[in-house]
Order: sequence, then C-alpha cells, then structure tokens
Amino acid sequence: MEVNTIIETERLILRPVKETDIDDFFELDSNPNVYVYLGRKPVTTIKQSEEMVAGILQQYKEFGIGRLAIVKKDTNDFIGWSGLKYEQNLRADFNYYDIGYRLKEQFWGNGYATEAALASIDYGFNGLDLKEICAAAEIEHKVSNAILNKIGMQKTETFIYNNKLLNWYTIRNLNETSL
Repeated sequence: MEVNTIIETERLILRPVKETDIDDFFELDSNPNVYVYLGRKPVTTIKQSEEMVAGILQQYKEFGIGRLAIVKKDTNDFIGWSGLKYEQNLRADFNYYDIGYRLKEQFWGNGYATEAALASIDYGFNGLDLKEICAAAEIEHKVSNAILNKIGMQKTETFIYNNKLLNWYTIRNLNETSL
C-alpha cells in the first residue's frame, strides 16, 4: 500500500518521506544532541540514514502508515519527522500504533513537535479510525514528556527498555462507540 497522506497545520505540512530526504535525515540524526535520550548513538554514515528512510518506506508498504516528513510552510524547509508508526519492537508483549516526533535542533522550542503530533493524532483517530495511540519517553526527557502531556496523552505506567526507565502513554479515540 502506498502512503500519500498530506496533513496541513497552521505552520506545517506533514508529507510522506521520500528518498530525497536522506540528506536531511542524516543532518537530523547525526546530531549528538538529538540522541541524548535515544541511546546516545547518533548516525555516523549516510548509509544509516538510507536504511532509516528505507525502513519508513517499508512501513508504508506493509502497514499503510509510517512517519511523515515535517516541512515548514513558509520556507519549505525539512525540519524533522512526526506521525504514526505500527510499532513491533519496543514492547515485547504487544504491538501498537506509536506517535513520535524528531526535529532538527535549530527548530526546537517553537511548538512544531506539539503541532505535528496533534495533527497526527487527529489523523489517526479521524482518518484511520484507530482506537488507541501510544507513546514512550525516557523519564528524564522532560521536553518529550511535556509534549505528550500537552497533546492529551495519559501516563499509565513505566517500563524498562535498554536499561532505561520509560514512561508509557496512551490516548483513546473518544469518537469510538462502546458496545
């Protein structure tokens, strides 16, 4: 299945990731500051970014969903990615739809991650009719935890992944009718 979703917000366009985004992915993911709460292992080669983009394109084919590139409307700059993903690795006991975001450092602190995440949740519930969207963030990642709270997610538990304690968040589709 091909993903051709375009989501527009006041300041952003979320569009499918393309192979031409590889250099932007490398710029984003080679920054050590971006990886402080992602295992502290930024990418070091363009091949790693190629593999990351290929993984997103594979998600599109397998599940009809995946992370979307974030582009600023006023400049057309690629500033990062956001969106939903069918997650099969983080929680060993179940798969789920995950909300995520990652921005180039120069775009931090402008509310872009929150804006993109809110639009992604809206799309997940109203465009895809998902019942629940989940997320995880290292307990010490204050900004990511604040964003997840701001977009209406509820912290329901903590768990350990790669020897790190993470908060677990969920949000349910309020449009869903109960039987």
